[in-house]
Amino acid sequence: MDSCDDYMEQVLQVTPRESAEIEAKKTFELFILWSKRTLYFFTAFLLLVVVGCNNGVETGKGATGSKYNGEVYAPTNIGEDK
Repeated sequence: MDSCDDYMEQVLQVTPRESAEIEAKKTFELFILWSKRTLYFFTAFLLLVVVGCNNGVETGKGATGSKYNGEVYAPTNIGEDK
């Protein structure tokens, strides 16, 4: 019981300022932890959505959409005098 009594004396001797500092540090650590978890979750979710929506686009028979055709954009009149 001696160690328990020593612990209780230490707890009771903490000033309000020290108690607030301890609580602020614990709260800040939890805030950082949950901020990281939230960021990781949304990054993974966004990556999954982007890859899922773009995977397989413009492939296969009858694919539609923007396909690059260099002939359309080829500069044919450069260096010509009219």
